[in-house]
Amino acid sequence: MDVNVRPAQRSDITDLSAVLADAFDDDPVMTWMLPDPQDRAVRMARFFAAITRHHHLKGGGVQVATDGAGVIGGASLWDPPNGWQQSTVSTLAMLPSVIRALGRRARAGARLEGFMDAVHPKAPHWYLSTIGTGSAARGGGYGTALLKSRLDRCDASGTPAYLESSKESNVPYYERFGFAVTREIVVPDGGPTLYAMWRDAR
Repeated sequence: MDVNVRPAQRSDITDLSAVLADAFDDDPVMTWMLPDPQDRAVRMARFFAAITRHHHLKGGGVQVATDGAGVIGGASLWDPPNGWQQSTVSTLAMLPSVIRALGRRARAGARLEGFMDAVHPKAPHWYLSTIGTGSAARGGGYGTALLKSRLDRCDASGTPAYLESSKESNVPYYERFGFAVTREIVVPDGGPTLYAMWRDAR
C-alpha cells in the first residue's frame, strides 16, 4: 500500500483528530485522563481537535499520512524549534474546548502538562507532541512514514528532536529511529510514567 505524507490543512482537523483518538484508545495517559471508556473516544477527538486547531497547526509541523485514495490513516503533531510552548493567546482560545473535552479531568490534565513542561529540554529542537495510526491502518507503515518525513528534515537542518513516549513498549520502536531515553517522568498519585526521549541530528 502506498503511504503519502503531507502537511495537514485546517480542513483535516476532524479526520486527523478521529484517527488520533482511535490510536490512543488504550494509551496509559489517555486512559488515566479519561477513565470512562464509554465516552473516551469522543472526548479524545475533541481534545486533539482543540490542541491542533489552536496550537500545533500554526507551527507548520502537523502532518497526515494517507493511503492511495487520500484517506488519513495516521497523523503527527510536531512543534518547531522554540515553538513547543503554548502562547497565552492560544491557551485562552483552546481552554473552553479543552475543558469541554476533559470535563472534571481538566485539572489533572493541567498538572500533567506542568510535570512535562518542567523537564522539557531548553535547547532548540523539533518536538513530537503526538503521533498515532488508526486501528484500520496499523502495520501499514504510516507511523514510519510520518517519523521519517520529519526526521529527514531534522537531519538536513542539523536539528535535534524530542518526544515523550507514554508506553514503555514503544521505546524500542523510537530507539530504532535514533531516539534515546533521557529520563522517566512519573506523575504522582497513581498517574502514568512517560519516557522522555532525545535524538541528535545525524
